[in-house]
Amino acid sequence: MGRIVLTEFISLDGVVEAPGGEDFKYPNWSFEFDRGDDGEKFKEDEALGSSALLLGRTTYEGFASAWPHYDGELAEKYNGMPKFVVSSTLSEPEWNNTTVLSGDLVDEVAQLRRSVDGDISVAGSIRLAQGLL
Repeated sequence: MGRIVLTEFISLDGVVEAPGGEDFKYPNWSFEFDRGDDGEKFKEDEALGSSALLLGRTTYEGFASAWPHYDGELAEKYNGMPKFVVSSTLSEPEWNNTTVLSGDLVDEVAQLRRSVDGDISVAGSIRLAQGLL
């Protein structure tokens, strides 16, 4: 049975919006901090150890527009792994290996957990994270 692993860029005062430089009053706020070699290795190991991605639509669209243009081990992992996007508006995802989950969140995620062995990584996707909690 899959395990949901939630990973967020979040400030001490609860800011989660636009960590990577999107149009926001504090652009690129989370990437201005150096995680150091150990922090980078932790994030890389976390991603490479995941069996699937579970994303909300907004985060999915950001990932889908970026990762297909990168090379390397992490890009190969993200581009090849199963991806699940929770959305009531997206019907035909373009990023390969993507399935849209549009039904009841609890039912959809319970079924997903039964079908995936290993970690199911939820990156960002704060509304999805709140729904899962």
